[in-house]
Amino acid sequence: MTRVEFELLQTDGLARRGRLNFDRGTVETPAFMPVGTYGTVKAATPLNVRECGAEIILGNTYHLMLRPGTEVIKLHGDLHDFIGWQGPILTDSGGFQVFSLGKMRKITEEGVTFHSPINGDKIFLSPEISMQVQRDLGSDIVMVFDECTPYPATEKEAKDSLALSLRWAKRCKAAHQSNRPLSKLAAESQKQGAPERRTGAYTSVCEDSST
Repeated sequence: MTRVEFELLQTDGLARRGRLNFDRGTVETPAFMPVGTYGTVKAATPLNVRECGAEIILGNTYHLMLRPGTEVIKLHGDLHDFIGWQGPILTDSGGFQVFSLGKMRKITEEGVTFHSPINGDKIFLSPEISMQVQRDLGSDIVMVFDECTPYPATEKEAKDSLALSLRWAKRCKAAHQSNRPLSKLAAESQKQGAPERRTGAYTSVCEDSST
C-alpha cells in the first residue's frame, strides 16, 4: 500500500507551496506533471523526464486498459516497472476519454458501455472497474471515475451529471480498499454550473473521503 503525506511549506495570500511524500519519492507542489498517455512521455526516456525536473507523471487508465492491457503490464510488476519510472504516478479514471467517444458510448447508473476504437470490442467501464485497473497499474494517486459534462450544458444536465458523479465517487471509495489516496479535484474541474454547486460538491467528496 502506498503512503502519502502532505506538508505545507509556505503560503502567500491564497497561494501555497507544499510537498507530497510517497514511498516512491516526493513531489513539490505546485507541480509540472508530464502526460504519459500509455505510460511513457513521448520522445523522452524516464531519465529525460527526470532531467526536465518532473517528479511525477500521469498515466491514462482508459488507454492503458485497452492497450497493452493490465495483464501484460502485470507480467512486469506494475506500471512503474513496465516503463522504468520509479517516481510517483497519477492515473486518471478514464471518464474524460469515455466522454470523448461521443455517440460510441452509452452511460447508465451502472457505468459506461462503449466500443473499443482499436478493434470494435464492446467494453464496460464502471467505478469499480476503474478502481481495479488503477490498482493493477500500481498508481500512487488514484482518480475517481466521473461523468464529464458536455459544454454547453443546461443547469439540469449539469446537476444530474454532478449527482451521478457523486454517486460514482462513493462506489469508487467502497471499491478502493487500501490507503491509496482518492482524488476528485481534477475531475471536479470538468463540472459545469453555479460556483456554489461546484463548491458544495467538493465539500461533499471531502467529507466522504474522511470517513
